[in-house]
Formats: sequence, C-alpha cells, structure tokens
Amino acid sequence: MVNEANGVVQNEAAGELEEMDFAAMLEESFKKDSGRDALIDGVIVEIKDDVALVDVGKKLEGRLNVSEITDENGNLKFSVGDPIKVVISGFRSERPSVSYKKALRKERVKEFIANYKEDEEQVLDIKIIGKNKGGFIAEDENEIEFFLPRSQAAVKDVNSLVGKSLKVKIIKIDEESESIIVSRKKFLDDERKKKKEIVQELMDSDTTIDGVIKKITTYGMFVDVGGIDGLVHYSEISYKGPVNPSTIYKEGEIVSVKAIKYDKDKRHLSLSIRAAMPDPWEEIKDELEVGDAISVTISNIEPYGAFVDLGNDIEGFLHISEISWDKNIKHPKDYIKEGQEVDVEVIEIDAKDRRLRVSLKNVLPKPFEEFKKSYKIGSNAKGVITTITNFGAFVKIGSVEGLLHNEDASWNRSEKCKDLFNVGDEVEIIIIKIDEENEKISLSKKELQDSPIQSYAKKHANGDIVTGVIRDIKDFGIFVELEDNVDALIRKEDLGDINEADLKVGDSIESAIAFIDDKKNRIRLSIRRLSKLKEREALKEINKEEKMTLGDIIKDQLK
Repeated sequence: MVNEANGVVQNEAAGELEEMDFAAMLEESFKKDSGRDALIDGVIVEIKDDVALVDVGKKLEGRLNVSEITDENGNLKFSVGDPIKVVISGFRSERPSVSYKKALRKERVKEFIANYKEDEEQVLDIKIIGKNKGGFIAEDENEIEFFLPRSQAAVKDVNSLVGKSLKVKIIKIDEESESIIVSRKKFLDDERKKKKEIVQELMDSDTTIDGVIKKITTYGMFVDVGGIDGLVHYSEISYKGPVNPSTIYKEGEIVSVKAIKYDKDKRHLSLSIRAAMPDPWEEIKDELEVGDAISVTISNIEPYGAFVDLGNDIEGFLHISEISWDKNIKHPKDYIKEGQEVDVEVIEIDAKDRRLRVSLKNVLPKPFEEFKKSYKIGSNAKGVITTITNFGAFVKIGSVEGLLHNEDASWNRSEKCKDLFNVGDEVEIIIIKIDEENEKISLSKKELQDSPIQSYAKKHANGDIVTGVIRDIKDFGIFVELEDNVDALIRKEDLGDINEADLKVGDSIESAIAFIDDKKNRIRLSIRRLSKLKEREALKEINKEEKMTLGDIIKDQLK
C-alpha cells in the first residue's frame, strides 16, 4: 500500500477540468486525422533490409520497422502476403508510418474495454513509461496502455514519475477513442476510506482477528489486518511482560490480534496479541494460593534473582534471598541455571497487580532443622569463619551459621575475634545456646579450655589467704585481681573493719578465699573471714603456750 504522505492530492475540481480538456483534445485529434492511431487490417507487400512495406489502403504503402515483427531469436513472424494489423502512427512525405506493436496494444485495450465492468472497481499495478502535455502514459504487466492525468497522479514531484510503479483505479473508459483513464488519487482516497471503515469496525467490535506479521523490530511487530498495518508493541505480546518478538515469531506468520487504540492524528493503529488471548491471571487467581508448591522453569537470571515461567504465559519472580538457605549467595547462577525445572513454593500472589513471587529454599530441607538433629547444647563442632564483626565472628557449621561473640572467644577479656581469627579459618567450638524460635545459634571457643578460675581452683582452696590488687571499686564491693589475671569480688559486707573510703584502685589488699565456684567462674574473697582466721591462729598460739605453762607447773610439782 502506497504511503499517503508520499503524495500531494491536488484540487479535485482542477483535476476534473483537466480530464475534460484531455478528452476534448483526444477527440479533436481523431477528427483531424481519422486514420491516425486507428486499428487497420493491412497486408505485407515487401520486406527489404530493416523495413517492411504494408498496404493500408492509402496512396502509398506504410513503412513498418522490421524489428517490430522479429522474435527474440531474430526470426521474422510474417512473410510477404501475410495480413497484419497495424496502426498509423504518422506520415512522412505522404507515406504513412505504421506500427505493429501499437496495434497489439490497441487490441489489448479494446479487449480490456470490452470485458470491463463498471461495478467492479479494480486496483491496477501500472508502470509509467512516458509523459505528454496532459499527463503520463502507463502500462500494466500485460502491456495494456493507460493514461494518468497529472491532476490524478497525487505526487509532489511529477517530473520523477517516469519509471515508477503505482497503484491506480480506473476513473473513465472512452470506447470511441479506445482509451483508459486511471487515477492514483482515487486509489488513495478509497484506501483512506477503507482504512477508516476497517479501523472503526475493529475498534467498535472488540473482536479477535487474524493478521500477517509484515515486519519485526526491536520494539514490536507490524501486523497487516485487512490491508492496514498496525503495531503490536513488545509489551502487548505476552502477559509475562515485555518480550523480544524475534525470539517468538517470524515475518509472514499469522497471529491473532485485537485493536486496542487508534491515533487519528498520527493515523496509528495499536494492536495487541495478549488481549486476544484468555487472561491467564484470571485462570489462576482461584487456583493458586500462598503455600502451594508448583513446578516452574527458570527463564531468565539476573544478579538480583531469577524469573520463572509457569508454562501458561505467566512469569513469577524468584528473589536471590529465596534461592537458598545460604545467606552468602554471590550470584543466582551459582545455584540455578536457565532452562532448569525446579519445584518452588508460592509466597505471594496478586492477580490484580499481576505479581507472583516464589521461593525455592522453602521446598528444600531447612538447615536449622537438620542442624538440630546433629547438634545439641554442649556439642563440640568444627566450623569456618565466614564474617568478622566488631562484636564477634560468624562461623558456618554445615549449612547454618552461629555467632561466636567476642566474650566467648577467649578468657582474656582484651582479646577479640578480629585479633584471633581471619575469614576462612577453621575453628573448633562448642554449642552453648540454640534459640529455636529465632533460629539463632551461640558458640564458644573459650569453653573448650579451662577458665583461669578453674585453673586457679586447682591450686587454691576455700580459706586460703591471698593477696591481690584492687582493680575496681563499686557500691556493692571491690574487684580484686589475683595472680594469673583472675578476678575476685569482696562484697561490701565482707570488708570487716576496713574503711571503704581508705581504699584506692591499685592498692594491694589481703583477704581470705570465701568460696570458689569453678562452674560459674566466680571467686569470693572476705577480709572479715581473714580477720577470723587470724584470730583463730592467734588463739591456737595462746592455747599452745598456756598448755606448755600448765605442763611445766605439773612437772615441777611432781619433782
């Protein structure tokens, strides 16, 4: 279909006037020379060199160029004495010039006119082969001659028209002059009207029609529906969302479409393939529920997740956090691949907003549950340091991670995880807490070794008199640092007769061990107990001395 923007339709009144002028000129030319351009039955009387003489009933025989009666192999089609139909095309010194080819065209025109029916509007494909004062001479593929008036050409540059192919319609048949007048303007006008009617019908009926894909581009496809090209935008191909049409369709393929919009100003028809199909979201909204397990195919993988195909023109989204229980996923491609079929669980479905989210990890064994089967509080384990933070380190044990807090890494309070470990280090730890509700695991490394208090308890016992340095003073008592960096507490009520105001951090202080709890890693000291112990020792000494004196007295008396 010729683009309307390529032609400029001229004033119809002027066109009709020019047609009348042309018809008048044509008729006048026949009156002046009724023999010229008329179809005549002649006889070949002589063939010599490149000229044949033909008896056409005139004073002199007509001259015919032999090339007109020679086939493609150079053989003559006629001989002397053969009848031949010719047309007088002109005169030279009263000798007519005749043409066999023009006669053939004339016959074809006569035959066309004889078979022409006015009630059948034909669209003709013609080629402009020449021009004259009134317009252009054209032929179709059967070499039938037509006349296209300038006013009916509907093109901006008429000078470039010769050699061009056009679509036209017949506007007049002149049987007397045996001429066929055609118009490109009428063809375009009718096409516009036809397009308008088709578009209106498409928009009003809201029906599905079949169209032929004419061209595929990156942004969509042009589809011919009843001779009109409409655009199917790539977002109107599938309910999945924008797709690349070249991966699904080929040019020339038949597709079902619906008209969804028409821009009158731009004369732009928008079509939709997905609107011509049943809405799959309507089909699944009552069939799928959150928690349902479904089989899907991985259709596209991105760094942030993957799109999955349900197989019914619906696409769901699998976020990277829903691919595995492993919290340190670098890229989804490390766990899944395009084209892979997997079972997933529906975790969100919104048919109204056409949103579906699924989870792969929810259908996989839960690492925390597997962990509980193998480990309990107090179990020893080996793991790998995955992350080190200011407050500790995360250790991966199988498929789960536990937290090794700084205070559980070493008995030395000044040592932190960042000072002791590197990411990737294998460590031996002990499970000290399993929070089932929040699925958290607490670990300890220092629990695998004797605490300083446990080591201290092997060398000391309750009642031992010890000396330490005051490390801190609180309202409830005094913290004392003993040998081997062991901390002990003297409660306020155990200070005895010592005035708390006289004590300072860094002072040396003597006390007695009140008790050692090596399970809870606590040592209590007491100055009051120290005083009692010293009193007992003094009393022992006194008693000892008294016993000796009494013995001596008895001894002396015995003497």
